[in-house]
Amino acid sequence: MLTHRNPLDVPPPTSLISQAIEVAPGARWLYLSGQIAVRPDGTVIEGVEAQMEDVWEKIRRILESADMGYEDLVKICIFLTRAEDIPKFREVRDRVLGGVKPASTLLVVKRLAIPELLVEIEAVAAAA
Repeated sequence: MLTHRNPLDVPPPTSLISQAIEVAPGARWLYLSGQIAVRPDGTVIEGVEAQMEDVWEKIRRILESADMGYEDLVKICIFLTRAEDIPKFREVRDRVLGGVKPASTLLVVKRLAIPELLVEIEAVAAAA
């Protein structure tokens, strides 16, 4: 269903991601809005690692609701508010996703919609 494309004449990714992913015809697509580390009562979870864990768990639950899993991720877009959190993000992402390598974009931004947020992740998935 998903074919990872990492051409030899394109420099390899700098972390555990794919340069591109081709989706077979007839796939079901799922677009996930940016997920943030906010509890049901509206309070923000404290700490960058706790926020990352919470966001990945929300993504897992949304994928599961569509009979999908992390292995169906085609593209992720990560927004961090601090460049120093990039290594921690990669560590958490690699642990959570196992060997899954979606196409990925990571941006460091001045701030997110809620000032206490340190990370937001949006995603696209596809499955049969």
